[in-house]
Amino acid sequence: MTSDHLDFFKKVVKKIDPKMPLEALEYLENGLQERKYQRNQLFLDPFTKHKEIGFLAEGLVRGYYINDKGEEITTRFNAEGSFVTDYSAFLNQIHSQYYFQCLESSSFLCFDYDYINEGYRKYATLERFGRLIAEFVVNTLENRLRSFHFLDAEKRYLLFMQQYPHLTNRVTIKHLSSYLGVTRPSLSRIRKKITDRPKR
Repeated sequence: MTSDHLDFFKKVVKKIDPKMPLEALEYLENGLQERKYQRNQLFLDPFTKHKEIGFLAEGLVRGYYINDKGEEITTRFNAEGSFVTDYSAFLNQIHSQYYFQCLESSSFLCFDYDYINEGYRKYATLERFGRLIAEFVVNTLENRLRSFHFLDAEKRYLLFMQQYPHLTNRVTIKHLSSYLGVTRPSLSRIRKKITDRPKR
């Protein structure tokens, strides 16, 4: 495990919970296992019980499912500094219905279900930490659903650009159009329309 990745992990944890005591943080660190994946490898698939949460120290991940037509439907992107998990499947220790594919060579710092639950029993602050992550996951999903309910395709694209400007040149138009729920030609027209719009 590189010191840069560990330092990055500690920085993100302290940002989520600035009051986490050193003893609890050290417990998290001691349970980490570094795993490396090549581009296009799967971090998680529906055929394996979801036993780990992965902190993405480096790389980019796409979450997707396959619909009844055999099409891949992109549901999320995870970049560096995020926790990669199907939270519901992890909590219930069941198989996920999603695939998590590395779009770039990626490094994860992982801790497993039993270890994190033992941490919850030992340290109340880790239980709070888990709750904060869960709240973030739920809030992200709610915001995504809300965007489909109340925003048209162009506004969803503009929202994506506003929230994830660092991903603009890292995801393909194929994956982005799937994520936004539009066809590739439609997304190309939206981007051209925005580009051609007079600057204020």
